[in-house]
Amino acid sequence: MGSPEGRFHFAIDRGGTFTDVFAQCPGGDVRVLKLLSEDPANYADAPTEGIRRILEQEAGMLLPRDRPLDSSHIASIRMGTTVATNALLERKGERVALLVTRGFRDLLHIGTQARGDLFDLAVPMPEVLYEEVLEVDERVVLHRGEAGTGTPVKGRTGDLLEVQQPVDLGTLRGKLEGLLSRGIRSLAVVLMHSYTWAQHEQQVGALARELGFTHVSLSSEAMPMVRIVPRGHTACADAYLTPAIQRYVQGFRHGFQGQLKDVQVLFMRSDGGLAPMDAFSGSRAVLSGPAGGVVGYSATTYQQEGGQPVIGFDMGGTSTDVSRYAGEFEHVFEATTAGVTLQAPQLDINTVAAGGGSRLFFRSGLFVVGPESAGAHPGPACYRKGGPLTVTDANLVLGRLLPASFPCIFGPGEDQPLSPEASRKALEAVATEVNSFLTNGPCPASPLSLEEVAMGFVRVANEAMCRPIRALTQARGHDPSAHVLACFGGAGGQHACAIARALGMDTVHIHRHSGLLSALGLALADVVHEAQEPCSLLYAPETFMQLDQRLSRLEEQCVDALQAQGFPRSQISTESFLHLRYQGTDCALMVSAHQHPATARSPRAGDFGAAFVERYMREFGFVIPERPVVVDDVRVRGTGRSGLRLEDAPKAPTGPPRVDKMTQCYFEGGYQETPVYLLGELGCGHKLHGPCLIIDSNSTILVEPGCQAEVTETGDIRISVGAEVPGTVGTQLDPIQLSIFSHRFMSIAEQMGRILQRTAISTNIKERLDFSCALFGPDGGLVSNAPHIPVHLGAMQETVQFQIQHLGTDLHPGDVLLSNHPSAGGSHLPDLTVITPVFWPGQTRPVFYVASRGHHADIGGITPGSMPPHSTTLQQEGAVFLSFKLVQGGVFQEEAVTEALRAPGKVPNCSGTRNLHDNLSDLRAQVAANQKGIQLVGELIGQYGLDVVQAYMGHIQANAELAVRDMLRAFGTSRQAQGLPLEVSSEDHMDDGSPIRLRVQINLSQGSAVFDFSGTGPEVFGNLNAPRAITLSALIYCLRCLVGRDIPLNQGCLAPVRVVIPQGSILDPSAEAAVVGGNVLTSQRVVDVILGAFGACAASRGEPGARGLNLLIRKNGRTVNLGGKTSVTVYPGDVFCLHTPGGGGYGDPEDPAPPPGSPPQALAFPEHGSVYEYRRAQEAV
Repeated sequence: MGSPEGRFHFAIDRGGTFTDVFAQCPGGDVRVLKLLSEDPANYADAPTEGIRRILEQEAGMLLPRDRPLDSSHIASIRMGTTVATNALLERKGERVALLVTRGFRDLLHIGTQARGDLFDLAVPMPEVLYEEVLEVDERVVLHRGEAGTGTPVKGRTGDLLEVQQPVDLGTLRGKLEGLLSRGIRSLAVVLMHSYTWAQHEQQVGALARELGFTHVSLSSEAMPMVRIVPRGHTACADAYLTPAIQRYVQGFRHGFQGQLKDVQVLFMRSDGGLAPMDAFSGSRAVLSGPAGGVVGYSATTYQQEGGQPVIGFDMGGTSTDVSRYAGEFEHVFEATTAGVTLQAPQLDINTVAAGGGSRLFFRSGLFVVGPESAGAHPGPACYRKGGPLTVTDANLVLGRLLPASFPCIFGPGEDQPLSPEASRKALEAVATEVNSFLTNGPCPASPLSLEEVAMGFVRVANEAMCRPIRALTQARGHDPSAHVLACFGGAGGQHACAIARALGMDTVHIHRHSGLLSALGLALADVVHEAQEPCSLLYAPETFMQLDQRLSRLEEQCVDALQAQGFPRSQISTESFLHLRYQGTDCALMVSAHQHPATARSPRAGDFGAAFVERYMREFGFVIPERPVVVDDVRVRGTGRSGLRLEDAPKAPTGPPRVDKMTQCYFEGGYQETPVYLLGELGCGHKLHGPCLIIDSNSTILVEPGCQAEVTETGDIRISVGAEVPGTVGTQLDPIQLSIFSHRFMSIAEQMGRILQRTAISTNIKERLDFSCALFGPDGGLVSNAPHIPVHLGAMQETVQFQIQHLGTDLHPGDVLLSNHPSAGGSHLPDLTVITPVFWPGQTRPVFYVASRGHHADIGGITPGSMPPHSTTLQQEGAVFLSFKLVQGGVFQEEAVTEALRAPGKVPNCSGTRNLHDNLSDLRAQVAANQKGIQLVGELIGQYGLDVVQAYMGHIQANAELAVRDMLRAFGTSRQAQGLPLEVSSEDHMDDGSPIRLRVQINLSQGSAVFDFSGTGPEVFGNLNAPRAITLSALIYCLRCLVGRDIPLNQGCLAPVRVVIPQGSILDPSAEAAVVGGNVLTSQRVVDVILGAFGACAASRGEPGARGLNLLIRKNGRTVNLGGKTSVTVYPGDVFCLHTPGGGGYGDPEDPAPPPGSPPQALAFPEHGSVYEYRRAQEAV
């Protein structure tokens, strides 16, 4: 990053708490600076103040804060900022109105109905960003080829369209003038099919600008992709955030003479590219800050480690950002931030709620880290402002942070050092809880020292941060141990060695400016311009010419835009992408052909087909060669290389490294003498053996025992991570190990799920994510079930335990079982459960079980699909498996299972499976998912021993039992205090009047309960019967919701509960009863009854409400009420009219609003990234 013209180059990361400034001075010297992002008593804008301080120091003269700075000495300013993110999180953007096609005014409010938390009884509805909605009279539809429909027009995708109704601009003009009169100046225009037919949006935008609206975001320009909901949210975010960004940019300009007219000012976008400040828009700015860090380690660590794949680990005060780089940036094209789904290229940065400020708790025998955070105010306990116990406090107690290396900016007067005493005091309170549990709990044990408790919390925090890294690597077919860990952020250096060890990595790379790596990334980043347009062509030889023409046109746009910014053509490169998917699937991949040169059977731009097949195989484990490939979008990314390169070299060593001081740090086994080195005094080639601390002004690096740090030629720290000395873990309960095993068991279930999703072929499993994976103990009791499908939670255990009893000794290595029968723990027949018993050398019986349950789209029956609406017997619902050996002796029984799947064809009026290929493929995927679970548990047994792993399977179930007992006692105690009985009841009815009755008797002393469903209605003739396993699943789900916090989700939840379900009732029907609807409908009523008994929520029964109507209006005007469920033949011209008056479950609209001054609902932590999106999608099924 040279300065040949003798001017300054600034790169500034304006974060939520601190602003980091990286400056290259004339002559090439580097200056770095960190200051508070908000300090209104001293300065108005942190980036301007940072520039002022460095110019002042370098010039040796006073530059008053109240005067604009002379910008003649500044060549460039690059900035990443959280302005857009904060405005979105705090809902402090511009006043916006939404213009949408008539009939769709509530579309974005309804959204996708995805839940942020599966177990949250008060599901928060994200606030919409717009203030008002105007419906636009216009309509464009796909051409249907019917007589009298008018002349078709061709859209940008190549599809034929019909303009059913042109835009009524006359009526719209008056409505827009009304918005202006009410002070709204920013618009988001979202019209149906505008991704391919943008003319209507362009007409609306032209009218709005003519009338004086200052900002108009057209969805067809913000992101021209199919799917109106995310496209609409993107346009709204753009209209909401861009004016706020522009105001900030204008204010920043005014801090300089000439308003930076001759200075190159660039802002970091979410995709890792820089954009001119005039082109910096809201929808592309949400990850502006974190993106700089990814660019920083990709331009430094990746190159210096010889191209070895890198995991970025950015641990800050509130959260940790995890990402991956292996030669190219990994982007996602749809991601949710603060409840708003944006359709825009973003680096795949996964944000998890574990940082230095994450709070520490001891709950029901578990060490818990986060997700709550102490924030900047009051901050951790050691900040001397009355804050809570945090990860930072634990590190301070362990001696891994030295108060003397921190400035005196703490306490009410912000003039005191960190307080180890405050950390110890806060930790002592939690340690008292821990030791009370250890001495008085179910397994009495020796108390822990204060340091052992602190160490336990640090170990649990490390395991929590490993989970997203495993999901980012193993779940996509990458081996985490083959990566380098690039550690940056203020808190990351204290945890890097432990994280790397846990993941099997042998190298940690910490840049010498790791505390300011995001700012350094800005200095090294390139300027990017992207062009994209939708497409609907097949990827086939006859379309290659059209694809090349489109890509050439977009490439020309990118080159022109970058040349307009002053880049010569020699510094501009372009990369072409096609958004491809197999026809009939919804799983599109954005692929580049840069590693696949063109062939005679590909477009000139490259062999995208080969790139697609290679990536699909890597991510999903199979390809579908017989399926055509569809092009959804064409995209070109143009890059203008900045030519800026870092030139400051580290000092040469003048002798052995100088020890600044000696301190005491606590590690496993006790305190050790630990030398402290100052990073600024270290030179190239210096080697430091752990344990030791390396300190600079922005971060502390802990080199653990058995590790060795070395200073590289570029002045960075490379740590060689030695193998961990195996500790002795016994079978007796240890709360620290219990917390770690809880994470490991849950991670195993999660990774099984990712393997199943990767390797399945059907839409139901791969895209709808309608499946669950779980781990079971030797008795078949559920140990860990990732929070997938609620109705599977308890039912799978019933299935496994049935097989154990049914088969007895007829279980052998190499066997895999298949079952779906309701009397064998099945939920309904389409949910096929694959169970693998796992044997271990020297053991005659299985030592544990793994299972996966997936919803198959068709298994035969009276109607196509998996949910026949009018079945009256189980045989009409498809293939039945009571206990079937899918794999026997290691051989997949394809012939036998094919025969069983076709067997329903022998039942009158029924058919066998209509999609045998997908059934077999998905069953193989379920076997593969189980195999992944076996491998991961095997690694766990290899690390700890079989007896320890089985013991902790039992301990984790006992912990869930303890949490439920605590909840039942608390509920009973509350009722007793109010003079209410310890028996509660509830009743609800199905649409046909069948009652579901529940009586719950609480035993306060034992913390137990009897759930008695006596009085529930008898089995019904239709298919709304629910097998017993459904009620148990509903009960586990409700108990977890009532506990109200994260607990291990397993069989222990039901241990304090006795369940009474009358045989022959709708909740325990006969073996041949039809049940396909009970899984999805009756289960909801059971949940409502349980939650209603506890008074936990309105359970869909609030008043006033009104019943809906299902009407069929025939072409001749005849109207028929169809009732709640029926099947009827319809003809062209008939209309189905669904009345949904609503009201029920929402309370009286006249109910008063919360009184002023009521405490606001705490903001949920803004998780982000592909790992979060996957979990959110699954929990929304």
